[in-house]
Amino acid sequence: MDKKVGIVSCYFKHNYGSMLQAIATQKILDDWGIPNETINLEKLEQEIAKGKRKYYLSQIFNFSFIKAKLGMVKLKLYCKFANGELGRNIKMRDKKFEEFEKMFHLSKSYDTMKQICEEGNYTDVLVGSDQLWLPVNIVADYYTLNFVPEHVNKISFATSFGVSQIPEKYKDQYQKFLKRIENLSVREDAGVKLVKDLTGREAKLVCDPTLLFDKEEWMSIQKEERLIKEKYIFCYFLGKTVEYRKFAERIKEKTGYKIVSLNHLDEYVKYSDKFADEAPFDIGPSEFLNLIRNAEFVCTDSFHGTVFSLINQKKFFVFRRYQNKSKVSTNSRLDSLLKIVNLSDRMLDGDEEVKDLLEKEIDYEVVSKKLGEFREDSKAFLRGALENGKN
Repeated sequence: MDKKVGIVSCYFKHNYGSMLQAIATQKILDDWGIPNETINLEKLEQEIAKGKRKYYLSQIFNFSFIKAKLGMVKLKLYCKFANGELGRNIKMRDKKFEEFEKMFHLSKSYDTMKQICEEGNYTDVLVGSDQLWLPVNIVADYYTLNFVPEHVNKISFATSFGVSQIPEKYKDQYQKFLKRIENLSVREDAGVKLVKDLTGREAKLVCDPTLLFDKEEWMSIQKEERLIKEKYIFCYFLGKTVEYRKFAERIKEKTGYKIVSLNHLDEYVKYSDKFADEAPFDIGPSEFLNLIRNAEFVCTDSFHGTVFSLINQKKFFVFRRYQNKSKVSTNSRLDSLLKIVNLSDRMLDGDEEVKDLLEKEIDYEVVSKKLGEFREDSKAFLRGALENGKN
């Protein structure tokens, strides 16, 4: 039987990291000549949303969870009732994401999850990277691959739990689906530990799909020409911490470079409008790569902002989006990545003096060697999972 891989990923989410890791998963299979398609969720969205609503209702008295989600709700309300121009700008950004989505080989649209494998004739189903194993997605029961029959090879590649601790009430559900996945890999040390604690199994630590390709290979989906002509500091902050933005302002004071920032991504941050010299909105995933590639410095609290800074050999500074003790913290994947390339000292608090930090060089010869080894080891896992099938 000829091989055909169905990819389960968050290809539709208007988030730079989500879309880029999803396209990277497709790209590696394309490069290897393995037929694949990303499973189209157009008709399945309602079924998945039903499970998510069930989870959200269960969290109605969870202050940490509600607080984490409130920012996005407030942004939508602010755009609708107080700032129509920002609303139009965000729609412009959304359009760029929609254009990028056309790059995916989408499957036919299935009416039910049961139909996916009945009609798709997949030999393998691969659940991709991103924070697909958050508790909300376990309740929604799609990224678990529970819908995939026993005879179909199930692979997780660099899937992230997104959290370092699993709530007690969901442990049985986690154990059930993890035990069914024949070829199990995760993206962070915390994920390896969680799998071990939950199932006794040894999950393979692999790189995020975006790290499977180097700077030159990523040029295939972006323009060579610079989007910003002058020298600039690129800021990509998903959180709202003002101190991190002030850190970028101190770099500007020392260097004279302008600040280019992608603003109001997950929530409205008033200070972002003040500190950015330029805040473009017509930026999709391809343009996002261009902005990182051509920056003099990158300041980010994002995992994928850090990934592409490393790939493009940038001088970068990374900050924690959450406090480690936060129940919604997703810091573990950043910590794992920086540890692998021996750059844990690039993680800052935001109150540091910038002078010495600006002069501190990164030995990218060493970083590239470590990333190269990690990349090849991760590719070997994925090839083995596809070639050996169920093992």
